Amino acid sequence: MTVLFDTNVVLDVLLDRVPFAETALLLFHRVERKSIQGYLCATTLTDIYYIARPAVGKETALNRICELLDLFEIASVDRSILKTAADGDFLDFEDAVLYESAKRIDIDAIVTRNRDDFEKSDIPVYSPDDLNALLDLQADDN
Repeated sequence: MTVLFDTNVVLDVLLDRVPFAETALLLFHRVERKSIQGYLCATTLTDIYYIARPAVGKETALNRICELLDLFEIASVDRSILKTAADGDFLDFEDAVLYESAKRIDIDAIVTRNRDDFEKSDIPVYSPDDLNALLDLQADDN
């Protein structure tokens, strides 16, 4: 399964945001073990740096970006994705960009803590808890 991680899920892990970090970290471990293929939208990395730098400092923020680049595949963003996102029905442009980037690479699912932000999505959208539960069920079936 290919899964695009929303920025909030990544920040939960990087900033150890309680109570969300534990469940998000389980998904990171699934990516590490290659039981799922994790993707980040290219803009997620710049957003993470911008948000994390004041909390952890420039050097640590850049180290975390490098760790993410080693762990996740990157869904690109180009003019076409930005234009389609701008013309789309999403309320939030950032979420629209993430969604259009996911569509371009045929992602199986998006994981986010803000499922309502993706109500227009035709890609399945899961909370971290729901995705972990689904993946556990699939593993039990195998």
